[in-house]
Amino acid sequence: MSYKEIDPKSIKTPELHALLLGTIAPRPIAFASTIDKEGNVNLSPFSFFNVFGANPPILIFSPARRGRNNTTKHSYENVKEVAEVVINIANYPMVEQMSLSSTEYEKGVNEFIKSGLTEAKSTKVKPPRVAESPIAFECKVNEVIETGPNGGAGNLVICEVIHIHVNEEILDENGKVDPFKLDPIGRLGGNWYSRSKNALFEVEKPLQKLGIGVDALPELIKNSKILSGNDLGKLGNIEKLPTSEDLKSVEFPEGFEKIDNKTTTEEIHNIAHILLEKGKIMQAWKVLLIQ
Repeated sequence: MSYKEIDPKSIKTPELHALLLGTIAPRPIAFASTIDKEGNVNLSPFSFFNVFGANPPILIFSPARRGRNNTTKHSYENVKEVAEVVINIANYPMVEQMSLSSTEYEKGVNEFIKSGLTEAKSTKVKPPRVAESPIAFECKVNEVIETGPNGGAGNLVICEVIHIHVNEEILDENGKVDPFKLDPIGRLGGNWYSRSKNALFEVEKPLQKLGIGVDALPELIKNSKILSGNDLGKLGNIEKLPTSEDLKSVEFPEGFEKIDNKTTTEEIHNIAHILLEKGKIMQAWKVLLIQ
């Protein structure tokens, strides 16, 4: 395996920018609505964005300085004048309108009007929210941290959520956000976006138990040339190695009844790999421990 070694200071900012955005992806998008001291509304998306705490609830986005001419964005100028923002969550049904709003219109041009999105009155802050957005977070701006004076430098807008609007249509029967109904999008490099709804998969969180870890797996399994790192991670996320007694109640995987002690290790590992990809972890263990 060969790696290209790069000193960030040795390449031009646009090249570094493209590398960062192309690889730190997909990124969630803050569709930020702000207002200046004259009352002019601005709406713009930012993919330098995430959540950084729940108590207090903190969101941070960065309207970075433009790399080509070192100018600042209207959203950054607005939160310096009026320390409030609504961070609307954009989803797939509005992605084209959201993209249109990122056009560099002159100051004072309302991107709600240009994009055809609807202003909705906020409850606790002056900037309006996007009526079409499935979730909108009204925030007060606690602090703005400027990371540098040059083009490409970030401006971290640290926001505290003080009110939330949730469209009930995106909730499941338990009142939790359904990711398929939310249909969120993510930003990659260039013109590329991702649509989470089309690529969702689950990974069981190891918070409720103490997994034995990959290091505790039998050497034959741990050093397999067939089982992937993901396979080993799944196998290591159990609290103890299963015994033959533990596996008695596990049904033998359908279609693999002919496995016996004459089956080769490679064949067994291939079968286990297929089962692990389907999430059938205990059945995979049953196959692996047949040896």
